[in-house]
Amino acid sequence: MTTLEIQKALKTAGFDPGPVDGYSGTLTISAIRAFQRANNLNVDGIVGRNTSAKLFKGRKPHAAATSTRNLRDNIMPWFMEAKRLLGLREVGGKGSNPTILCWAERLKIWYPNDGVPWCGLFVAQCISSQLRDEALPVNPLGARNWLKFGKSCKPQPGAVLVFWRGKKSGWSGHVGFYVSEDAGAYHVLGGNQSNAVTITKVRKKRFLGARWPKTAAPAGGHARTRRRSGTISTNEA
Repeated sequence: MTTLEIQKALKTAGFDPGPVDGYSGTLTISAIRAFQRANNLNVDGIVGRNTSAKLFKGRKPHAAATSTRNLRDNIMPWFMEAKRLLGLREVGGKGSNPTILCWAERLKIWYPNDGVPWCGLFVAQCISSQLRDEALPVNPLGARNWLKFGKSCKPQPGAVLVFWRGKKSGWSGHVGFYVSEDAGAYHVLGGNQSNAVTITKVRKKRFLGARWPKTAAPAGGHARTRRRSGTISTNEA
C-alpha cells in the first residue's frame, strides 16, 4: 500500500491525515493512531495487516507498493523526510541557508550560521519533525552525542549511524542515516556532506554505532548491500 492510499482512506473514514500528498508526516501518523484507537486496534501508528483490513474494509490497496522495502519506508517517516531533503545546500560565503537556520530555531538550538557543522542538526530535524515524542540527545549538534540516542540496533535502512572524525579517541564526529553498504563503506544520507544533503560513502573502520528511535516501529530491517560510485569521504565538515 502507498502512503497516498492510506491518507485517502483515512480522510474517507473521517480522520484528517493533513495534506493528501503521499508524504507520511506527523499528521498522518496521528490520524492512523486515532483510527486505531477508535477501532480497538493496537495503537502504534503503523498500517499493518489488522489496521489495513479495517481501514480498507476488505478492499485490496494497490499492489504496486506492497513490497517489504516500501512498507519499511512507509513506517520510517524520518527517513522519508531525509530523502525529501536531498540536494539542499548551505550558502557559500557569509550567507546562510534560511532553511537550515529555521531547523535550529524550531529546535531552540543556538546556531549562528551554516558554516558550523550541521550533520547533527539535519538528523535532529528529520527525526523531531516526524516523531513528536522522540527524545533527542543533549546538544544534537555534537555528532557523537547521537550514540546516546534511542536504542542500539544493527546497521539497516533508516538507522542513525555515528562515525568518528579526525581520530577515534577524539571528540569530533559525523552522523547520518544508513542507506546501504558495500564491503568497505556505509552509504550515508546526511547533511553537511560536501556542504549539502547527499548520499556519500564513509569507511566502515570509522563506524562507532547505530541507533534506532525508541518511539518508532521496532528495527527489523536488514543490511542492504549494493555498489555505489563515488569517492570515500574523509572529512564531512
